[in-house]
Amino acid sequence: MTQVRRPPAGTGAVGVVDLPERCRLAPDVTVHEPTEEGASWIIQRGSSHYLRVGADVARLARSLDGRRDVDELAVHLGRPWSAEHVRGALGRLWETGLLDDGTDRAPERPRRVTFVPPFTVQVTVLRPDRLLTALRPVLAPLTTRHAAVLVALVAAGGLVALAARPAVLTQALGRPLPVAAYVAVLLAFFTSTVLHEFGHAMLLTRYGGRPSRMGVMLFYLAPACFCDVTDAWRLPRNRQRVNIALVGVAVQGGIAGLAALTTPWLPAGPVQDTVVLFSVVVYVSGLLNLVPLVKLDGYLALMSHLDIPYLRDRAVTDARRALARLFLGGRYARALDRRWSVPFGLACLLFPAYLVATGLAMWTGMLSSWGLVGAVVFSTLAAYVVYLLGRGAVRMVREARQAGARTWRIALAGAVLTAATGALLMLVEVPRTISGGYQTRDGQVELLLPPSADLDTLEAGTPVRLQRGGLATRAVTGAAVVADTDAVSTEAPMTVFTPITMADAPTAAVVAYPLTVTERPADPAGMAQVDVGQVTLGRMLFLTVVAPWGR
Repeated sequence: MTQVRRPPAGTGAVGVVDLPERCRLAPDVTVHEPTEEGASWIIQRGSSHYLRVGADVARLARSLDGRRDVDELAVHLGRPWSAEHVRGALGRLWETGLLDDGTDRAPERPRRVTFVPPFTVQVTVLRPDRLLTALRPVLAPLTTRHAAVLVALVAAGGLVALAARPAVLTQALGRPLPVAAYVAVLLAFFTSTVLHEFGHAMLLTRYGGRPSRMGVMLFYLAPACFCDVTDAWRLPRNRQRVNIALVGVAVQGGIAGLAALTTPWLPAGPVQDTVVLFSVVVYVSGLLNLVPLVKLDGYLALMSHLDIPYLRDRAVTDARRALARLFLGGRYARALDRRWSVPFGLACLLFPAYLVATGLAMWTGMLSSWGLVGAVVFSTLAAYVVYLLGRGAVRMVREARQAGARTWRIALAGAVLTAATGALLMLVEVPRTISGGYQTRDGQVELLLPPSADLDTLEAGTPVRLQRGGLATRAVTGAAVVADTDAVSTEAPMTVFTPITMADAPTAAVVAYPLTVTERPADPAGMAQVDVGQVTLGRMLFLTVVAPWGR
């Protein structure tokens, strides 16, 4: 083995990298020549990792066949290479996983299911490169500048059409719709996301690249589609990569605009509400795609514009090291030499936490009605979040120790953090609500709650908000208080818990409480929110995660 002395990342310490006597490229590594004069050489590993290198390093990589040692490589390459230069370059290539130890092994078969930390699971459905290459002449007119201008005009026109009719917009988002409406929106939205991803693939193909795979994914607890266009890094111009990143949002914007422009000619009712809801969902999806703090289209466009590979990972590293320097001490190297890398990295750390919290809040109400099964799902997700936080803390402490931080300071920071977390759980209070429904039966308005709800918190006089709920908004249309706690077990349509209208809705077991109405609701049945007071954050977590296990 050959030893190369290399400093661990982010510190000034010296480490040792062991290399085989005769290195070779790993079986899944390919060296690509420049696509045009002035462009970089590209070393590709697998289907999604690309490294831009100069001509000399590319020449070295192409010489790594496992037959030459360091001295022989230096002689083979000639000037400006020396044995020391070759040894250092091989150390860097080894650290990036581009080399192997010379044993015979075949490249790994592409995985159909891929986990992308921290909260994304991808399932590959299609490898579209051959299909799109064959259709390239037919699809070329759709990727021209004139097509882009037309799409932008349609998207802007749709926004104007929605803004000009606020009453129609409020109605579509804030009242229950038939099941068929939601199914139609779901299918149409899925179709729009597929076309969104094909937009990425089409433009990459037009520029001469190869989209490697397409499929569906669970992105921060939300279903979505994806298209792997990492091959865009082989393209010579930043503008091409920016266009590829943004074309999907443009496609969905055009689809949403086209749908919105049809709404003034549709009859008022479920059909119009369905089309309005679809257009809003697609517009919002496109807007979220432009946020550059997670690895979506906006981030890819920003990274391509700045021409900084692994922008987010490097900024997050700088943010983590800045926090370590502030709280733990030590000296750290910058992964990204930009003034804005630390605040951008902090935002990249906080925004996924916001997405996870929003996802958990969105699913909590439904999971609470699942009883023990819901508690298992919620507990698993919460445990994974704690694991990610713990792993980040361990990584920060490890870097701090390598950077010279004192043990006593690390211990003090840990104690302060533990005390602050305990105080947060014990002292901070949050509103406690129970989600349910209501219905009018024989002239009496009843509060309907699932049996798995925390019923012990109810007492006479507890306020209840009676609501008309849509997919996006809820409007309070009435008010009441719990008349008494003499509840009865019965059955009620499941539609009282959801923003759905259905003629013959399936029923579910519920617990019914009589209500004293202080403000008559607009509808005979609907959703309800029970305000049971303030509880500490720790108590809220206990009621959500632990208590259902004992019911």
